[in-house]
Amino acid sequence: MSESRPPSVDEKVRATGQGRAPAAPDSLLTRLGDVPHLGLVVALVLLAVVGLVTVPDTFATTSNMVSILSLAGTIGVITVGMTFVIIGGGIDLSVGALMALASVWATTLATQAYGPFVMIVCAVLVGTGAGLVNGLLIAYGRMVPFIATLAMLVAARGLAQRMSNRRTQLVQQGNEAIVGLSTTRVLGIPLLVYIFAVVVVLGWVLLNRTTFGRRTYAVGGNPEAARLAGIDVRRHTVALYALSGLCCGIAAVLIMARTTTGSSTHGDLYELDAIAAVIIGGTLLTGGRGSIIGSILGLLIFTVITNLFILNGLNTSDQLVAKGLIIVVAVLLQRRSLRTAT
Repeated sequence: MSESRPPSVDEKVRATGQGRAPAAPDSLLTRLGDVPHLGLVVALVLLAVVGLVTVPDTFATTSNMVSILSLAGTIGVITVGMTFVIIGGGIDLSVGALMALASVWATTLATQAYGPFVMIVCAVLVGTGAGLVNGLLIAYGRMVPFIATLAMLVAARGLAQRMSNRRTQLVQQGNEAIVGLSTTRVLGIPLLVYIFAVVVVLGWVLLNRTTFGRRTYAVGGNPEAARLAGIDVRRHTVALYALSGLCCGIAAVLIMARTTTGSSTHGDLYELDAIAAVIIGGTLLTGGRGSIIGSILGLLIFTVITNLFILNGLNTSDQLVAKGLIIVVAVLLQRRSLRTAT
């Protein structure tokens, strides 16, 4: 048996990892680039600076901050549902119309002396039921999501107009509990903002800490691979649209609290605001990637922009142009990042 020789110095160095060139430390820009949603936070800070420079007496006031949060709350609840749908590879154009339909249906019950609890349950059930119809048409009727939800948009808006006779319906006396969501404040913040925060937290937990969330990413990333992995893609798709409808029902309660009305005009263009917020937040329109936090930051950017336009007395048409440009830039940046990743 041959005697083993002692290791040489070079071998000892290689074994201990010495003699290797030290790895170059990550640059500050590289580390900052890994921070989630940093660009969105920077954009919000820049908008705040613009507000402080252009309208310092009104922008930074407590009442204006509460106004921004209240406006963001209604659209934000819808945005949470939209985030799930788009991550799952779909799109929902009917969210604004569903919110209007739910608000009209609930206030119609109010005229028949039903209490606030029945109104809230009605709004939630109407939204969820309409979302369920969307999901069934898409998953089992094999309709393209764009077409199915566009048809629901038209039908829901028309039904809301027919039910209300194109009139604005007031939340009747005796339903102060609904109005109180907007007027009652805790630590200076309306209750509807807290409801919005609860929906965001629950949405984040559902997307990031549950099997449902993991399946949503899988279905949006590759439906066929998800099917082969044992996921019932069609049933999950129905659940995603029902969830979006549920969020529309909750948003209907919030809009009734803010305006004390139910109207077929509620939620006009809310679908575009929600989709834009989700895109700005980094969610891919093709599905499979996105986050709740990114969508909410995108929503806050749009809400602050709207607020700045109002405070500076600028034309609302210019506001729409600015939003359109932001959406185009966001999509172009998404495509560039995808090409870089591949």
